[in-house]
Amino acid sequence: MLYVVTLPHFSVEEETKQNNMAASTEHVGLTSEETDPAESVQTEPAGTLKGSETSESESEKPEQDDDDEEEDEEEPPGPKIRETPQDIQLEAIANTVAVHPSRDVLVCGDVDGDVYAFSYSCTEGENRELWSSGHHLKSCRQVRFSADGLRLYSVSRDKAVHLLDVERGQLVSRIRGAHGAPINSLLLVDENILATGDDGGTLKVWDMRKGTAFMDMKNHDDYISDITVDQNKRILLTASGDGTMGVFNLKRRRFELLSEFQSGDLTSVALMKRGKKVVCGSSEGTLYIFNWNGFGATSDRFAVKAESVDCIAPITDNIMCTASMDGYIRAVNLLPNRVVGCIGQHVGEPVEEIAKSWDSRFLLSCGHDQLVKFWDISGLAKVTVNEYRKRKRKDGRMKSLTKKALGDNDFFSGLVEEPEKKEEEEEEQEEEEDSDSGSD
Repeated sequence: MLYVVTLPHFSVEEETKQNNMAASTEHVGLTSEETDPAESVQTEPAGTLKGSETSESESEKPEQDDDDEEEDEEEPPGPKIRETPQDIQLEAIANTVAVHPSRDVLVCGDVDGDVYAFSYSCTEGENRELWSSGHHLKSCRQVRFSADGLRLYSVSRDKAVHLLDVERGQLVSRIRGAHGAPINSLLLVDENILATGDDGGTLKVWDMRKGTAFMDMKNHDDYISDITVDQNKRILLTASGDGTMGVFNLKRRRFELLSEFQSGDLTSVALMKRGKKVVCGSSEGTLYIFNWNGFGATSDRFAVKAESVDCIAPITDNIMCTASMDGYIRAVNLLPNRVVGCIGQHVGEPVEEIAKSWDSRFLLSCGHDQLVKFWDISGLAKVTVNEYRKRKRKDGRMKSLTKKALGDNDFFSGLVEEPEKKEEEEEEQEEEEDSDSGSD
């Protein structure tokens, strides 16, 4: 018997499709079986490498960030530190400037009667106006801090005495009509005692606890320009436009005497040589020197060769700074009497007042240019007359004591060429005149 077997018929396309499916199945199975172990073997090293690359990149990334941060920090330049604070521009001419006894704060009073307080700093752009007060009706003549720096006293052409709170600049109290004439000078004797002098030559000493004057004396014929007191708070000294120095006893509350008349107005008075000498400046540019307890007549005099000596600021026992109408600020050594050098200038403008900072680092000055300027005087304590004389003989010119002294123009023009020629010629004569040159 014959059997016929019928086989399934596949087209060429179907056979190809099935072969491809089998091949792909076999390939998948082979790949899954062979690659899994390989992956298990390779995954760990690959992972480790990747991890190490990641960790290295991560460890390097903060360093790069730090570098970037440092670069970012370096890009904007930091605040500039100056040797002295920047000048302070005022809205009007300042008659007076005073410095806080323990902080970098100054107060100035101007011709409009306004009082301003500023903080100052050697960091550029850090000077700040703290407050302003417009309580005076006329020009503010003088301002002074109390010893603790909490109170500020001011006197004015409006004849009033004002007491202000330093922190806020608020008026605490006032004495209206304190004098019959405009008040010109002010001194704080202690925390409760205040001395004032007016344009008519009257001196008043006040007990601020009561708001009344316990001394009211007119012994000068012209304005009282300046007042000072000895360390024991017993003797009050006044300089006057009548050319005399007045002596007043605070303890006995009485007038003692007037000195002999000097040429020109006496514009300022200061104690030097640990209180053993009294120095008065004059409108003629001469310093008049008195021995303590020898107030009747001068013991010596020294021509500074300036237009005037309008104000004096003692710096050390021997060295003082003087300011003049010619705009120059000079350092002067007392006994032997020598102009040590120049501190600075208000170009072409009179200087109204100078004051030493609380840390003796700066000298502050205000002038008719409506500026408060700062001068580095930290090196004055090391200056000696012998060193100055040697340098003077070497170059024949007055020494500049600060980097800012030269300014934008030739600081020495008109200052050194004329006076210094005469000064060299008079050097020997001055040595003979300095009879007290060996005294303390």
